[in-house]
Amino acid sequence: MTTPVPTELLTAFRSMAEVVYAGESYDSVYDALCRSAVQLISGCDHASLMLRRRGRTFTVASSDSTALQVDELEKQLEQGPCLDAMDEAEPDQHLCADLTSGSQWPVLAARILEQTSVRGMAGFRIRQDGQKVGALNVFSDTPGALTEKSLDQALMLTAFASVTLTALERGEEASTLRRGLESNREIGKAVGLLMAMHKISDDAAFEMLAKVSQEMNVKVAEVAAQVIAHHIKGDL
Repeated sequence: MTTPVPTELLTAFRSMAEVVYAGESYDSVYDALCRSAVQLISGCDHASLMLRRRGRTFTVASSDSTALQVDELEKQLEQGPCLDAMDEAEPDQHLCADLTSGSQWPVLAARILEQTSVRGMAGFRIRQDGQKVGALNVFSDTPGALTEKSLDQALMLTAFASVTLTALERGEEASTLRRGLESNREIGKAVGLLMAMHKISDDAAFEMLAKVSQEMNVKVAEVAAQVIAHHIKGDL
């Protein structure tokens, strides 16, 4: 069964896509990703983006000074979930939801607890053309606030980030990204129509689109366009 994409994540994708095809700088895209992480990942209070270029690891964006400070501690101590997400073969994400109850990075955990408000953290690998190039890092001020739901949300954002970084690196035409954005807008409109007609949640409405898409073997965006077209004709 196709996993429904929450409306708030579709909104984030649209916002970041707008930043990309508007011709903004790399920094604008990096900043948008960190802001979206704090807004959309459950339990996330701070976020940063680390990249590795020519053997050097550096933070290209952070939501605030706390996220940047934790990144610096990881680099100084050469340990932590964010570095592991970039270095280790598996898995793609590394989590310590509660630093106060023990950690596989004890020295780092002690420094973080002593110097910052962070009590939980996780790192999520970002790939570009199949290569490990960086990590999205999320931090929580509440022990145990980063959950399985948080992991799913973060993985969706890192998937978007991977596609976006690849597009930027290749210098893809803005029109290509715009087409993807327009598809998302149509999906959003169709979800809204189904929610109003059937008195259902956004997740249930997207699930309806996804089910029809799967049964008809066509893209969700095409199903959404048909829903909108039928609504305009008045025969939905």
